Amino acid sequence: MPQISIIITAYNAEKTIERCLNSILDTKYNDYEIILINDGSTDNTEEVIQLFATDKIKYFTKPNSGVADSRNFGIEKASGDYITFVDSDDYVASNYFENVDKYMAQDVDLIKRKGIIINNKVNNKASIEDCQINNEDKGKNEENSKAQNIIVESEKIEKIEGATFEITTGEDAFNKLCFTDKYLDTLWSYIIKRSLFTDNNFKFETGRYHEDFGLLPLLILKANKVVSTNDYVYYYVQSENSIMREQNLSKTIKKAKDALFHYDNILSTIGNYNLSQFTKENVKIYCTNAILLKVSEFEVNVNESKIQHKDINDTSKSTEKKLINEGLQKNYNDNEQDIEDKLESESKNEQYLRAQKWYLDELKKRKIYKNIKARNLKQLIKKVLLFINIKMYLKFS
Repeated sequence: MPQISIIITAYNAEKTIERCLNSILDTKYNDYEIILINDGSTDNTEEVIQLFATDKIKYFTKPNSGVADSRNFGIEKASGDYITFVDSDDYVASNYFENVDKYMAQDVDLIKRKGIIINNKVNNKASIEDCQINNEDKGKNEENSKAQNIIVESEKIEKIEGATFEITTGEDAFNKLCFTDKYLDTLWSYIIKRSLFTDNNFKFETGRYHEDFGLLPLLILKANKVVSTNDYVYYYVQSENSIMREQNLSKTIKKAKDALFHYDNILSTIGNYNLSQFTKENVKIYCTNAILLKVSEFEVNVNESKIQHKDINDTSKSTEKKLINEGLQKNYNDNEQDIEDKLESESKNEQYLRAQKWYLDELKKRKIYKNIKARNLKQLIKKVLLFINIKMYLKFS
């Protein structure tokens, strides 16, 4: 039985899956298996995968059902003591498995590593080693340093910072990470003991966006032992067509509703956990800040609409007042198409204003200002601002 199961879900990944698999197979570590799930791809992903003849890969095909369902499928098929996830358009460093054995030998439940964000297109001419950022002295090799500077400039590489610490409890780990690591809820940054899933019946919520946000905080809090390393071993590629970058009103609304669903579920669930009051407050603050970020996503769309539609300045005060008074009158359990139908006859700007007003109303219903604890003067000011005006709070933050 392998020590680690690496779960990869692929949907129309013909351009990236080869690089992803090669990066793992090229590591010197051997005690792993790859659980590769083709989630109903309609391109040549199947043909590319078939080029890999290795018993390291356990390959499965299934009808398209989304990343969350495919991950749950992968967990069921995994046989390793530990599980980790690699996205099909990302790739890993040659030292990806470095230092993991010593923590697995100590029965650590969660091993957190760091990643590097690579924006826009991937330079296929650049090797993984060229892109690698680690703790070695880059000045030892002038040519490599120059090559890397070129890559950094063209690929916009950004190191993901966050707290590092030796083995501690899950509760303490969450308190250390929640205010220092903006990628706390990214699945690829963890190697997870498989029993943490099976013993707690943890599954990714299917049919919803932000499934990582909905599960990772609970996984951390349930863990007995967590470590956060300073190993930069994962390359997180954000392409122009990335699911995280699409600006679409329907998807923006759906994502907002799903974020609210996860927020409600997490706050309800931690009531059953044996946590200190301090930790529960931090969970609420973390989740509140997460759903508040959705307000700015609507704002981005409004601003884009102002650029794209010259008639924005002609929107009358009476129209704006009507939008504010009416709101969407929908809750987050409704299908996003219901909202789309209501917005169909309005201008793009009016649609964004209405959708944003609906979301602000949902936040007010939850009295989220109560989640901000006035532990110092700055937090007291933020709490008051959040009570008065959410947009003002966001500007202050």
